[in-house]
Amino acid sequence: MERIEGMISDIVFKNEDNGYTIAHLANSDNEIVIVGCMPTLSVGESIEVEGKWVNHKTYGTQFEVNKFMPVTPSSLEGIYVYLSSGMIHGIGEKMAKRIVDKFGVDTLNIIQNAPERLKEVDGIGSKKINQIVKSYEENRELRNIIIELSPYGISPNYCMRIYKKYKNKAIKIINENPYKLAEDIRGIGFKIADNIANKIGIEKDSKDRVSQGILYTLNQSLGNGHTYLPKNILLQEASKLLEVEFTIIEECIISLAYDQKVHIEKVNGEQLVYLIPYYLSENGVCKQIIKLAQFEFENLNIDIEEEIKYVEEENNIKLAQNQSLAVKEAIENGVVIITGGPGTGKTTTINTIIKIFENNKKEVILAAPTGRAAKRMSETSGKEAKTIHRLLEMGYATDSEELQFMKNEEDPIAADVIIIDEVSMVDILLMYSLLRAIKPGTRVILVGDSDQLPSVGAGNVLKDMIESNVINVVRLNEIFRQARESMIVVNAHKINKGEPLFLNSKGKDFFFLRKGTNEEVMQEIIGLVNERLPKFYKLDKLKDIQILSSMRKGDLGVTNLNNELQKYLNPPQKFKVEENFQKRIFRVGDKVMQIKNNYTKKWENEDKSDSGEGIYNGDIGYIYHIDKDNKKIYVLFDQIKIVDYGYDELDELDHSFCTTIHKSQGSEFPVVVIPITWAPPMLLSRNLLYTAVTRAKKLVVLVGDVKYLEYMIKNNRINDRYSNLSYKLNKFREEGLLIK
Repeated sequence: MERIEGMISDIVFKNEDNGYTIAHLANSDNEIVIVGCMPTLSVGESIEVEGKWVNHKTYGTQFEVNKFMPVTPSSLEGIYVYLSSGMIHGIGEKMAKRIVDKFGVDTLNIIQNAPERLKEVDGIGSKKINQIVKSYEENRELRNIIIELSPYGISPNYCMRIYKKYKNKAIKIINENPYKLAEDIRGIGFKIADNIANKIGIEKDSKDRVSQGILYTLNQSLGNGHTYLPKNILLQEASKLLEVEFTIIEECIISLAYDQKVHIEKVNGEQLVYLIPYYLSENGVCKQIIKLAQFEFENLNIDIEEEIKYVEEENNIKLAQNQSLAVKEAIENGVVIITGGPGTGKTTTINTIIKIFENNKKEVILAAPTGRAAKRMSETSGKEAKTIHRLLEMGYATDSEELQFMKNEEDPIAADVIIIDEVSMVDILLMYSLLRAIKPGTRVILVGDSDQLPSVGAGNVLKDMIESNVINVVRLNEIFRQARESMIVVNAHKINKGEPLFLNSKGKDFFFLRKGTNEEVMQEIIGLVNERLPKFYKLDKLKDIQILSSMRKGDLGVTNLNNELQKYLNPPQKFKVEENFQKRIFRVGDKVMQIKNNYTKKWENEDKSDSGEGIYNGDIGYIYHIDKDNKKIYVLFDQIKIVDYGYDELDELDHSFCTTIHKSQGSEFPVVVIPITWAPPMLLSRNLLYTAVTRAKKLVVLVGDVKYLEYMIKNNRINDRYSNLSYKLNKFREEGLLIK
């Protein structure tokens, strides 16, 4: 291998995804073209490269880099260029010149070994010194990690996470046990760790490898909604992944159980294997429901019929029979579930319950799983609703680096009544965290539509609780006259019953446009969203219309639809700033969605008069400003919250001209447009179509092939989830542990 030293004079190309870079390297002899994985290079940087000469048939002679290392610049010019390159935070061009003028060729030695001397330069104080030193050190350590790990396909963003976790011990830890990455670094799975392990010679049947493969298999099953896997299924799946014998896997399952990383439970002669948090949560939900249901809470001593009559007269409404029953159950019981489809009066029922409790001086708190669902609950009730995470006060405990809920058994939520909406979206972990923060004596009212999609996370909480017949359930099943005027409501109920839909009724709000090919569907959707719907219905094409797709991949999947829609709904313009990142273009004006909960993400309004923290999965905003110099993208949420994202945080954002039906849960949009086309059978299901249709308030437009619509309506096959919540609730009841 040949080694060459020089300074980067130009970067011709850089792929942000994999770090592949083409650059010019100059030294006193000549200037050469270097190519290879060099994700952190910047112009002006001095490096030493190791590799070989290759002859490209188009571009001629190039130096193919196998390894590169930073070299401390020795010339004044090199030091100045390096400092002013932006690699070290806190030093710009003017500051770089002042530092170099002061210390000359000793500059970098002083930064590394005598940083306090930087105070001798005008404009540098203790705070600035700390910033410079920290950035200098991080840059050097991070560079080593990137050089070591980039050949394994680990991106610079993940290298940054690895560095933050392990600091300068990263390389040593990875070489000793690369499977630690899968255990400790979110986003780096078993397969990446296994690739590293394979290259450094770790045996297939090593205990570390097999144990991590088992945990990976269980974690993968969470994505399908399972809280556990039967042992025989786990053995089959893990063996397929690991290519080792069942006996080796069984030994490691037992070892993991001893280490309390999994729990093995025997039910009806079958062994079930849980990841520990899911075992504790499933059992915990049962125990907390029993506590809440059995507790003798304070009786209101009121005439419920008279209270209902008073609210009806005050609001000029008349409750249906089951709505009145729901109000009574909520007042008389510790835990009640109210379920029903669109147009059946869930909102009116909730508002009546709130009124009666508040008229009797009871503290009522409202919450929902997502920010959009909580906002909608606030709008319909006229009372503040929080996300469940905010209600539980997500934060950092003393001496802990892990986020956790501050509300729990020791510091419960202060309320007489807690009403949770959109409970179908709540997974087993969140339900346990919620219930353990509710003190016995508090009434809990759970509201949701059991026909909607289950939670994205593991468990089938709402359905399991209803099917257990252990908790009091009231089903709202009468569609009110005004709601019956809407074909959205009528057709939603028809979908649930597996019946043909009313399509294209004149003057109504539900339409199906027949198109054969994917290209025709795409062009029809673009025409609808970009021109016809905004013009005819006086709509804002970005804010009022939401395209929902059942899948992410394919011609009519979310990824491709977003790429195509961006060209029409927010096209490039001369003065509109944009930035390329991981095969995506982020442009000022783009509609984007936060795709993971970030409880500590800070926001403030434009005039900085208000601020807060927390941006949540499913929140939709618009790119407000892109600062290329400081590598930040600013997004406006809820028309008031401005949030800045560093380029290393852009994996939290996705374009949302189109989004998945799953991501739309808990949201409502004036107009919904849905492509109806081929997809895998599990994505052509009745409850997926039902969930999509019920997101619309004013208009639904389906575009595609009617045979796939008919298939979805008939396909009531719901993918069964391995969940024991219903079984355990029944078991407690049969053993006399639960007083209904």
